[in-house]
Amino acid sequence: MKKIVATSVVAVSALMTGCAGVATPANGALFSNVKWDSSIANNTVEAEKQGEACVSSVLGLVASGDASIEAAKAAGGITEVATIAHNSSNVLGFYAKYCTIVSGK
Repeated sequence: MKKIVATSVVAVSALMTGCAGVATPANGALFSNVKWDSSIANNTVEAEKQGEACVSSVLGLVASGDASIEAAKAAGGITEVATIAHNSSNVLGFYAKYCTIVSGK
């Protein structure tokens, strides 16, 4: 009985945590994969390169990574930012991922 209760608590907690605690435009209870643009855009810079930086979460209990704009810029070798976008995905609350995507030159 204790094992069933413990398993139920973990399952409910995982489902309630959603996408690594990250705000997203839409989050599905079973699955989601959502991409959206930030309001930040610089039309004077061409989007020649792209860099991505991500964080991930398991069961909403353990999360790691660096999804900062600076990390995405470094990953793409970008010094001038043209656009910033985000992507989040979630599978049953067991695994979630959030990424920042930066384009520029």
